[in-house]
Amino acid sequence: MRAPSIFALSWCLLASACGTAPAAPDAATPAPDAGVDAAAVPRDAGSDAGTDAGPPEPGDAARGAALYRTYCTLCHGADGQGYAADDAPALNSQDLLRIASDEFLYANVYDGRPGTPMSAWGDAHGGPFSVASARDVVAFLRSWATEPFEDVSALAADGDAGRGAPLFAEHCAECHGERGQGVRAPTLDNPVFQRTATDGFLLRTIERGRRDTPMEGFEDRLTSAQIHDVVAFVRTLRRDPMEEWPIEDPPTLETLVLHPGGEAPTFTLREGRYVPAAEVAAALAAGRRMVLLDARATSDWVLGHIPGAAPFPFFSVDELAGTLPNDGTFIIAYCACPHAASGRVVDDLRARGFASTAILDEGIVHWREAGYPMARGRLP
Repeated sequence: MRAPSIFALSWCLLASACGTAPAAPDAATPAPDAGVDAAAVPRDAGSDAGTDAGPPEPGDAARGAALYRTYCTLCHGADGQGYAADDAPALNSQDLLRIASDEFLYANVYDGRPGTPMSAWGDAHGGPFSVASARDVVAFLRSWATEPFEDVSALAADGDAGRGAPLFAEHCAECHGERGQGVRAPTLDNPVFQRTATDGFLLRTIERGRRDTPMEGFEDRLTSAQIHDVVAFVRTLRRDPMEEWPIEDPPTLETLVLHPGGEAPTFTLREGRYVPAAEVAAALAAGRRMVLLDARATSDWVLGHIPGAAPFPFFSVDELAGTLPNDGTFIIAYCACPHAASGRVVDDLRARGFASTAILDEGIVHWREAGYPMARGRLP
């Protein structure tokens, strides 16, 4: 019999977090023992297809508030003010809520923004939210709206991407990146964003900006035609976050410790907390004994993680801490922020007496971009 995996433990715990057991697999979903290749997860987060949940039904804002407190405040702030973790955008922005449809909000909660710190929270991707739970969160976000909703879905951009390219480079690339990959502002090349953001949403956002955020309005600096050109260029920004990395099963309780017969690593911790990615990569290559914890949502672990890392979501430390060795084995947590979720995990573990813990300083995004080994995972 195969030993239980950390993923299987967290999967059951996360499903119960929303008050429901895991949904029974449908005919298109392999049985749990078979495992599900991340590339074949229904409504793959790396594609443009998205989650087809039908028209959004009204959710319950009170239930959504409780879910938001558990899963969203870490990055977006208790009041939706944003920037609690690096560049997570404000969700209480009236300029956002005025033009963001329920469909847009729902898809970005359920499907996330794969390849970015914004996790896919939907259960089809390995996250803890059912369709109903995602709708509840949308209802709570909508409760912040104080201005009337403006339907911009019928607006169409009529611009030229060639003319828009230099305008984007001049006015947008500093924050959004030359390829829309995001620097200090949300990514624009993400497939979920491209699928859910209408032309009208983009036009109005560029024109008006977002009050009380770094996103400025450009209607006084660019002509209407130029804004249409920028939107046309934004539509050319596409990438597939699904990399061709090796696929692996999550570690079992018996295989959680990497290189169990190896020597302990010697790390130089910045501020007593942060270990450089280069030191971790070198220690892994040298066969040092350690445990790696992916502090993000399990859906992020599926899309890409450090080989051998266990899915260990920041909101499940209470349930999962007992699975870890507390014998001096070094435990390193990482996330994409690069410190918010991993910092929460390390703080919680240290409060429980796990002294040999550290945070991967630069996070998984740097790890990936530096060319260090990566793997994809399977859903149970």
